[in-house]
Amino acid sequence: MRYLLIPIMTVMLLFLLPHDSNADEMVSVKLRNYIKDTSEITFKISGEYFSLDPTIMLKEGVKYKLSVKDGKITVKGDGQTQELGSSFALLPDTYNVHHFIHINDRPYLGAMEFLVEEGNIIRPVNQLPLEDYLKGVVPHEVYPSWEIETLKSQALAARTYAASHLGKVIDDTISYQVYAGYSWDDRTTVAVVETKGEVLTHNNRLIEAFYSASNGGMTENNSHVWGGDYINYYPIKKDPYDPVNPWEFTLNQTQIDLAAIDFENKDWWDKSKEKDEEITNTMKGWLKKNGYPGDLKILSIPTFSLSEQKNQSTRAEKGSLQIEFLHRLFDGTIMIERADLQDQEIKNIRRLIGGSIFKSFLIDSLALEDGVYTMKGKGYGHGVGMSQWGASVMGEQGKSYKEILQFYFPGTEITNMPQSESKK
Repeated sequence: MRYLLIPIMTVMLLFLLPHDSNADEMVSVKLRNYIKDTSEITFKISGEYFSLDPTIMLKEGVKYKLSVKDGKITVKGDGQTQELGSSFALLPDTYNVHHFIHINDRPYLGAMEFLVEEGNIIRPVNQLPLEDYLKGVVPHEVYPSWEIETLKSQALAARTYAASHLGKVIDDTISYQVYAGYSWDDRTTVAVVETKGEVLTHNNRLIEAFYSASNGGMTENNSHVWGGDYINYYPIKKDPYDPVNPWEFTLNQTQIDLAAIDFENKDWWDKSKEKDEEITNTMKGWLKKNGYPGDLKILSIPTFSLSEQKNQSTRAEKGSLQIEFLHRLFDGTIMIERADLQDQEIKNIRRLIGGSIFKSFLIDSLALEDGVYTMKGKGYGHGVGMSQWGASVMGEQGKSYKEILQFYFPGTEITNMPQSESKK
């Protein structure tokens, strides 16, 4: 039954939409960014909502708690407890801005389905019209204070990207687009409304309209980032508008001095702290997913280097990283182990550091001095398609959103999204 709920919700929500809505354009979004992976969430409704389960009656303003155990969802609230199955759906009796669901105090318009993932994770899936989805995306992808033409370019790029994923369940993270629900801004809402239905196409087909925060002054081609065929509207060229956004980070070669640990102290494990905890926590997360379950302590980074090979956009292609760490097994055994990533694609090295620290592959230098690695680079993100900061500068210089998009997606056209795209 859980696999039928999304299509049923689509049909019912379409019926509830106002007649002037472009009703076929519906988006389904898994809520991960603000919800994370959890077995318990709270929600309350504003306006009348109904469930596909006729035994569920909810009251406006009452806080309910959803929890999952052994693959089953339980709802508690208003003095009652009821066990449900592996899914639970809520729909507004009328679709408008006066009907919304607060999940962990964040409001969402439209329908909501709660699913069980991996037996003990509760995952909300929000479904709503495309244009209202965009109103919850644009102010969280760019600064609403930017020029209106820049905001329009972002609205159109975001719409094109979302339209290319219609019929699929996306999520609310940077893996797709950051979506924050019914958390709108007046200026970005104007940008969405004034470009309603407009998308970017090439040879009469939707493009994916990739974008990133900053390309560091040099755009990148899709094939270098994700493989596949070279797409000509993602050229490699200098970007005179991007403000470059230089960055750097440091990483201590020795994180925990093994010789300095007092093994006689029964609390030695808890007292042993890495010097760069934000980075080492990312490393430990990667290690646990790649064959090292249990507790970990990062001792050192014996090797961190880049190959001299660069691609056409002068971005780094490969690197090497070694991690020496303590591995405490579930039976209490402690081992010293080493993960050795030699001559790996640079994206694999970046995952071990974290994308918010290792911001791009446009790297100027990596040096080791006095036991500390220092990496310097430019840009933030993959660099393919539109630079959001570059679009901001173009808007400040009086460029229209059409000029902005033509610079970053040369050879494409702005068209109205046909109904057939919604039905693919």
